[in-house]
Amino acid sequence: MPLFAYQALDKGGAVVSGKLEAESDLVAAARLFKLGYIPLEVNEVKTPAWGQVFPLQRKVSIGELALFSRQLAAMLSAGIPLTRCLYILGEQATTPVLGKVLPAVARSVEGGMSLSQALRAYRDIFSGIYVELVNAGEVGGTLEAVLVKLSQQLESEKMLRDNIRAAMFYPVLVLVFAFLLMIAMLLFIVPVFVGFYPEGYELPFLTSFLIALSDTLRAYWYFYFLGWVLLVSGLRVYIAGPGRHVYDRLKFKIPVLGPLVQRTVIARFTRTLSALLAGGIPVLQALETAGPAAGSSLVQEAVRYAMDCIREGQNIARPLKESGLFPPMVTLMISVGEETGDMPGLLNRVADFYEQEAAALSKGLTSLIEPVMIIGVGGIIAVMVIALYLPMFLVISTYQQ
Repeated sequence: MPLFAYQALDKGGAVVSGKLEAESDLVAAARLFKLGYIPLEVNEVKTPAWGQVFPLQRKVSIGELALFSRQLAAMLSAGIPLTRCLYILGEQATTPVLGKVLPAVARSVEGGMSLSQALRAYRDIFSGIYVELVNAGEVGGTLEAVLVKLSQQLESEKMLRDNIRAAMFYPVLVLVFAFLLMIAMLLFIVPVFVGFYPEGYELPFLTSFLIALSDTLRAYWYFYFLGWVLLVSGLRVYIAGPGRHVYDRLKFKIPVLGPLVQRTVIARFTRTLSALLAGGIPVLQALETAGPAAGSSLVQEAVRYAMDCIREGQNIARPLKESGLFPPMVTLMISVGEETGDMPGLLNRVADFYEQEAAALSKGLTSLIEPVMIIGVGGIIAVMVIALYLPMFLVISTYQQ
């Protein structure tokens, strides 16, 4: 549904602004009139394609959102009105984005919107599961408990992401170091060695290639830079669009990293689905939200197929098992949960298990990758050094003969 930014006059004549979702600008204006506002300006918010690939606005981190949820739950439990809680948390927010959004949400709530409706306008900050659970808490009168559950959910998600980042930090650091070292050798070391080679001497292919690469890099470095930017941009656009399935399949098949990615995706999916079902969300609606939250287009596609099967009267476990993405333990626990009626509890146990597995794998990943990375970087440097010194050895051996 399109998102509209508005400016309007409230009942006191003050100018207020915010965002809301509506089918069209006319529907958005009508909704503002219904809330007691006089709309001055209503414009659809559109994000350009390059803005989706390279977002300029700083997003709210999972840790900050978890802290906000826990603080809001504590303040509501203390009897503080919702709008006052939002204004106070907006003033205390450490993130400028959250500091601007929370007062706008408070004004929308004052105008007659529910909290979930007001949060839905800020989809880049509050995810679908967040809004759905808040809505369920409002309907059931358990908003404080839902916010506590959301904070726990977000903290678990943060732990999963931290595990992956910790596992990838060392390999990425080594690769960046190797890349910078290779560039430095091409720019500063190779030109020095060129002066040592006799004129007219036929150099080996590898040495000639390094010299040509060094010359072009020093003379036309801006072409290399532009090519690198275009390559990275093209890959990001491809991964965000038609190549998303290919990228996800590749992540699952990487020898060392694949099992970690799989366990992280399964933990995220089962934890999200458990939270939604425990919050009273219907199964189909919970699956529709949990599928994208898993962070894998392959899982999302499998969940869509499972939803079609459920509409035809089948259970959840069988289509998920047929996808081949979920280990037997996951589908077995889902099947048992369907039979016993304790799906949220069993899914929560599955999520705990796979989060622990992901944590253990991330700790062992560095020790597995470290020798491979050292050998790889050492090999690159060794090849460059051999290519530079080989002509000198050949010249010396020729003169000795």
